[in-house]
Amino acid sequence: MEEIQKRIRKFVDDRDWDQYHSPDNLAKSIAIEAGELLECFQWDPDHYDLQHVSEELADVMIYCFQMCDKLKVDPREIIEMKMTMNEKKYPVEKAKGKADKYTEL
Repeated sequence: MEEIQKRIRKFVDDRDWDQYHSPDNLAKSIAIEAGELLECFQWDPDHYDLQHVSEELADVMIYCFQMCDKLKVDPREIIEMKMTMNEKKYPVEKAKGKADKYTEL
């Protein structure tokens, strides 16, 4: 993960784009790119271009890494923290095979 983070930082630094990467702009960019990812499945969810989906997914992830960098949070740590919370909210014995929200289990 650190090598990816360094490559993204270098890309941004080489172009002097950090000035545009405030947390709110990055959050907007994540949402916009997520919308573009969703668009890949808009009319026919069973037939999609894997290359295009991969590119849009990568855009979302790149902006997420940039957001972590800007907020000075470790992506691995926040994912581990959130997974621990999810495991408590959705215990296997209650959630297995169900798509219900944790408050409905």
